[in-house]
Amino acid sequence: MRAEGTTKDYLELPLGRFLDLTASREPAPGGGAAAAVAVALAAALSGMAARFSEDHLEDAAALAGRADGLREEASRLARDDAAAYARVLAAGRSSGDPDLRRRRVKNALSDAADVPLTVAEAGVEVAGIAAHLAQNGNPNLRGDAICAAVLAEAGTEAAAVLVEMNLSDGGFEDSRLARAEELARNAAAYARRAREGARLHGWDGSPNGRGASSPSPWEDYR
Repeated sequence: MRAEGTTKDYLELPLGRFLDLTASREPAPGGGAAAAVAVALAAALSGMAARFSEDHLEDAAALAGRADGLREEASRLARDDAAAYARVLAAGRSSGDPDLRRRRVKNALSDAADVPLTVAEAGVEVAGIAAHLAQNGNPNLRGDAICAAVLAEAGTEAAAVLVEMNLSDGGFEDSRLARAEELARNAAAYARRAREGARLHGWDGSPNGRGASSPSPWEDYR
């Protein structure tokens, strides 16, 4: 496995390089890292929407700061997911007693489930921030906030699926599965809230994304 694929912060790579790594015949980055990056993108959009909402929300600065923190966390988790998966592969290839190897794999799968669960925890928080911004923030950034909520939902759902798969492969039946499912449901609810809030504020669901009361795209964002 290439060192670049497991040790480097993926969000420090050029986008094209990250996509090339994801598409390559290497085990990482994979689905877990992609889910984390989706959450990071959602957090970045939320941060932007919050900064443009200073005249609309008293807590805009706090929201932007929290979104930045979640973006940094998701970046770290993308790298952590690749490292956790590498440990699963290493455990499966380890020599020695077969029972010991199975225990190593089981322990590695447990650790591998924890990383996407943390991604889902971050994702649902980002989705909540984005929904709040879509409903109450700067209307000119409403589309960005909705995209953030939907991206966060996607990242959370993808992470929850990986939690389920890793727990199943390891033979675990514990509270992490229920927690992952709950996070996915909550993220989906936030994404729905963001879209519904936009309709209440003038977007009619039309393909061009603009309702009769939507602001002109040439107006100042503030």
